[in-house]
Amino acid sequence: MKKNITVLCASMALLFMLISCEEKYVTYDGPNYIMFSDTMYIFPVQNNVDYYEIPVSATQVCDYDRTLAVEILDAGSNAVEGRDYELESNTVTIKAGEYATNVRIRGFHDKIGVYDSLGVHLRLLAPEKTKWSLYGNEAKVVLQKACPFDINVFTGYCVVNSTYIYNYITTTDVLLRKSKVDPENENTIIIEDYFYNGYDVRIKFNTKDILEPLIEFEAQGMGLTSDAFGTIYGDGEIWMSQPSAYTSYFSSCEKFILQYMTVYVPGMAAGTNTVGVFVNAVEWISDDEAEKMKREGY
Repeated sequence: MKKNITVLCASMALLFMLISCEEKYVTYDGPNYIMFSDTMYIFPVQNNVDYYEIPVSATQVCDYDRTLAVEILDAGSNAVEGRDYELESNTVTIKAGEYATNVRIRGFHDKIGVYDSLGVHLRLLAPEKTKWSLYGNEAKVVLQKACPFDINVFTGYCVVNSTYIYNYITTTDVLLRKSKVDPENENTIIIEDYFYNGYDVRIKFNTKDILEPLIEFEAQGMGLTSDAFGTIYGDGEIWMSQPSAYTSYFSSCEKFILQYMTVYVPGMAAGTNTVGVFVNAVEWISDDEAEKMKREGY
C-alpha cells in the first residue's frame, strides 16, 4: 500500500514558517520518527551515470547529525548490487537542523534488459524508537530500462504487421513501408502508403513521461472501400481513429510501435459504419534488412 506523508510534511513546514526564536507558537511536539517518504519508487534507467534520489524524512530536527545505515533486503529484491545497480553509500546523514536527506541509487543501463523490472528492497537501520508503525522503515525501488527518445529512430524502412492485413489484405502477411519526420508537427512521423497507396498516416509520440511512452493519432483516411472490400460503401473511404479502450505505445529501445485503431466508413448509417478494432505492430529495420525483404517480394 502506498503511504505518503506529503500532507504531514506540508503542514509541518507551514507551522515552522510561523515561528521564530523570539516567538512561541504551537508546533509539532510528537515523537521523533524517521522514515522513507514513500514506500514505492519507479525509476527509468537511461544511462549508467544518473543517480536517483529516495527521500528520507524526519518529523523533528535535532541539534546533531543523525547517520543511518541502509540495508538491502534479499526478500523482495531481484536486482543484484554491483551488477544491476549501486548505492552511492550504504549510510545517509540527516544533518543537524535539517529534516531530510536522500538515499542515492543508480542503475546500470547496459546490464538491464528491455523487459526487466528489477526491484531493490531497502530498509533504514535506525533506533527502534524512531520507527513509526504507521509508515514503517522500508521502501521498494523498481529499476526499468529506458532509452532516450529520438524521433529519427522511427524513420526509414519499417515492417507493418497487423490484424487488419490478416483480414483484408490477403496478398501478403506483412507490409514493407517507409517513414519520415513530419515537418509541420512536433514529435510526429508520416508512414507513407501505410496500408494502401496514396494514403499516408501521421502518428505522434507523446514523450511527457518516459515510463509511459505513448503514441496518438487523429482520425484520418487510410484507403478506399473499393480497395478493402471490392465495392463502394458510404463516402467511399475507410478511416482509422484512436480507440479509447486501448493504449497504444512505442519503445525507443526496441524501435517499434504498438498501435490500436478503430476502422470505420464515414457516410454510412450509425451501427453499420464500424469495420472493427485492429492492432498494428510496426518495427523499424535497417536498409540491408529492407533490401533483403524486397528481394523476397515484399
